[in-house]
Amino acid sequence: MKRILVVEDESAIAFGLQLDLKNEGYDVEIASNGESALRHAQKEAYDLILLDVMLPRKDGYEVCRDLRRVGLKTPIIMLTAKTHEAEKVLGLETGADDYVTKPFSPRELRARIKAALRRTAGDDVPAYRFGDAEVDFKRCELRRAGKPVDLTALEFKLLAAFVRNGGKVLSRDQLLDLVWGHGAFVTDRVVDNHVVTLRKKIEPDPSKPRYIISVRGMGYRFDG
Repeated sequence: MKRILVVEDESAIAFGLQLDLKNEGYDVEIASNGESALRHAQKEAYDLILLDVMLPRKDGYEVCRDLRRVGLKTPIIMLTAKTHEAEKVLGLETGADDYVTKPFSPRELRARIKAALRRTAGDDVPAYRFGDAEVDFKRCELRRAGKPVDLTALEFKLLAAFVRNGGKVLSRDQLLDLVWGHGAFVTDRVVDNHVVTLRKKIEPDPSKPRYIISVRGMGYRFDG
């Protein structure tokens, strides 16, 4: 059972989140202020932290920054009522993995949580092999027949997203969230262009893809 720490000072919201997430099968604990959140997060092991920005004693930015400074790698999703782009960027720069703007739908939040947990699970796998290719997650490197292949950071993130979601159809919107990040202003054409480029680097015959398969009207699927 995955453990989630909910850091929220509004009791109605906190208990609503706790109830909803428990119904999804998560073990949920609540912290009502920034200082309590730091104590919980450093004392107990959690799989994910939902962190409100506006908190008493220490705000969410400070909490996130302090946790990253002590080396905590637990995924953090920030909950914020603020809509200014600079404030969202600040949350990500302090070490948050994602953010959700209030008011949010429980369904959207659950999807973000599942995505963050999948990414974390994928990080535990040191390498993945398919065909003559090997994806080294620790070194962020692709090798074919033992030789390094030159990939940009975005191309590696795209490849990692496919590998970690092998067998699943990923829509362009899902790829945008996984690779470019939620809220990025990127067109579907940009996604398609990066897929074409990546195919040239991993496929035996890019004109007849074996690994990154187009699913008409839906997106792409990785068969590795």
